[in-house]
Order: sequence, then C-alpha cells, then structure tokens
Amino acid sequence: MLRNEEVIEQGRALAADCRRELTEHILPFWNQLSDPRGGFYGRMDAALKLYPDAPKGVILHARILWAYSSAYLALQDPALLEHAAHAYRFLRTYCYDKAYGGMFWSVTAQGEPCDTIKHTYNQAFCIYGLCAYYRASGDVTALELAEKLFDTIEEKTPDAYGYGEAFTRDWQPADNEALSENGLSAVKTMNTVLHLVEAYTELYRVTRREQVAQRLRWLLDLTRNRIYDPERCALRVFFDGQWNEIGDVYSYGHDIEASWLLTRACDVLEDETYTAAFAEIAVRIAGKIQSCALEQGALNDEYAAGNINKKRVWWVEAEGVVGFLNAYQLSGDPAFFRTAQQLWRYIRTYQIDRREGGEWHAEVAFDNVPMQVFDMAGPWKCPYHNSRMCLETMQRIRAMTQG
Repeated sequence: MLRNEEVIEQGRALAADCRRELTEHILPFWNQLSDPRGGFYGRMDAALKLYPDAPKGVILHARILWAYSSAYLALQDPALLEHAAHAYRFLRTYCYDKAYGGMFWSVTAQGEPCDTIKHTYNQAFCIYGLCAYYRASGDVTALELAEKLFDTIEEKTPDAYGYGEAFTRDWQPADNEALSENGLSAVKTMNTVLHLVEAYTELYRVTRREQVAQRLRWLLDLTRNRIYDPERCALRVFFDGQWNEIGDVYSYGHDIEASWLLTRACDVLEDETYTAAFAEIAVRIAGKIQSCALEQGALNDEYAAGNINKKRVWWVEAEGVVGFLNAYQLSGDPAFFRTAQQLWRYIRTYQIDRREGGEWHAEVAFDNVPMQVFDMAGPWKCPYHNSRMCLETMQRIRAMTQG
C-alpha cells in the first residue's frame, strides 16, 4: 500500500520524466518532419528513412495540430505555437474539400487530393485538433472550421441508428474499410463513436453550444447502453448497421483509452448523473484491463477470435498510463497508480527508440524486441498518444500533489 506522501514523491518523479520525454525527445522528433512545402512529411519508415513525396494523412496532421497546440498550452513555448500554425495552415488550405465539405482522408505531398474518402472518424479528429489550436492561438477561423465540420457531420452522416462512418467524396455511403479489421466488415465501430465523444467534448468546452451538448449526451447514452458490456466490463468493438455486435474482439487499448475519455466528457458536460455513471464504468474497465491484459510489465494488444495478440503497441501503452492514473484519481486504489508507473517503466525501457533520430517503436514483440515493421511516422503513427500521455500525466500529477 502506497502512502500519500509516496504517491506525491513518486508522482512528481513520473511527471518530471514525462516532461523530459515530451520536450527533449517526442517534440524534437516531429520538429524535423516539418515540410517547408506545407504541413509535415507523410512517412518515415522503421529504419528511419524519410519519404518526402509520400502522401500526407489528414488524421496525422490533425493529431500533429493537437499535439503542438496542447503542448503550447502547457509549456507556453512560442516555437510550439509556430509548429501548430504550420499544421493548421496545411489542414485549412489543402485538406478541406471546398466543393463538398468535410476533410479528405489524404492529400499528396504537394497538397492535391489523394484519397478523397470522407470518414466520420477523420472529421472528428480534425475537430479535436482545431479546438486545441483555437484554445492555444485564439484564431477564430480555426473554431469556425471546427463548427463547420460539426455541422457537416450532423447533416451528412446520420442514419436511422446513429452515425454512418464511411462516405464517398460527395457523401454517398461507402465501405468502411478504414476502420474494419480482423477479417470483419463493420458498418459501425466503437472507435468512431469514442473519437466523436472526444471531439465533441472539446468543441463543447470552447463553444458551450447546446446542440453539441445534446449530441455528446446521445453518444454517451449509446456507449453506455449499446457499446459497453457490463458483464465483461468491456467495450464491444464492431457492429452491423443496427448496433448488433459482430466478431469476437476485445481491444485493450481502446478500452483503457475510453475509460478516461468518457469521464473527461462528463467533466466538461458538468452533468452529475453522467459523471457518476461513467466514473463507475471507468474504474470497472481499468480493473478488468489490469487483470486480463497486463503481462510482464506491459499491456498486450488485443483479444480476437480466441487468441491474444501479445505485441506491445506504442499507443496502447501510452493510453494505459493515462487510464490507470485516471482510475487512481477516481477510486483512490493505489494499485492503479502502481500500474501506471509500471507501464511507464516499460515504455522507458523498451518502447522508446533510443536510436539517433528515432521516436517510439510502434510495436515491440512480447520478448521486448522492436518489430521494425510499422512506420516510425505515417498516417496512423503520430505524436498524439504519447505527447498526450506526457501532458495528461503532468497535469494529473499536479492536481494530485496540489490537492
């Protein structure tokens, strides 16, 4: 059992580690990927080879925008705001479809439309990044674009059961290949709902617009009533068009990430009924992940069709630190704090790439050897999860030690 003074001392050490990792490693890595043509380079492979002419993912740029904006809010370093502005100008100028509305999936290195699919998940991440940039810069054009994307989602994507996910450039329904996996073709996904919650939370924070609050409550109700499985203390992952579960998948990373994003949404809504309900869910989810996914100091990736994938994925470990700190704050159970520390020790020892010019290994095998398959930077490999882990840890430890 940790005593309170031990939590304070060890928490401060953890926060200091995270600040160093953010300022001396993560952000400097992404600084070098800034493209003078606009935005950031679209790919660096696991061998640290840069591909200057690779297509540029819009999700990547939205997450870069979020990371630099949020880091500036915490650290007040003007250089961070300059990098955020660089990402914002690229998103606004090249990634927004002026003909049909919404954001493209990707553009070429020169900023021409590449993959023109419109995905609700992608629109949500752009809202998330734009809201952070508005908070950091005060640039009202960013907020206007975030609200425009919200209005587009609410106009173009709803169906009889909620939100559609994948669409053609002119907003006709399309196959949801981008967010389907494990051989499944899902019409609806927990992942898109979670990141709509995330985006609408931040949009409501900066606008206090009642329509945003209403849709956020609807998403929370959907999560509690159809996505969360109270018997397993887990989130269902893939669904048909009527929210019937398909497949047998348990995503450990999404669950621990959701546990704290859902409570954050309730905090911003300032609705005690939701806050109480989702605090209980968050602690239950964290306890379940702790008991079934934690092995040899790290979180396994997922369970699917009877098999556990034991590779260690960068974003899963990062979200684990935040999720377990959140569970500790909600419950006071020191086991959650110790688990957050344990995950950070694993990250520091194995997940962080110590090569010159590296960042974090995307995937590490169960024997702790980097897999060197997934890119170091690319459409899905970004500074969002690990920079957010650092920032959330710094903020949460500050709140715990000042309380």
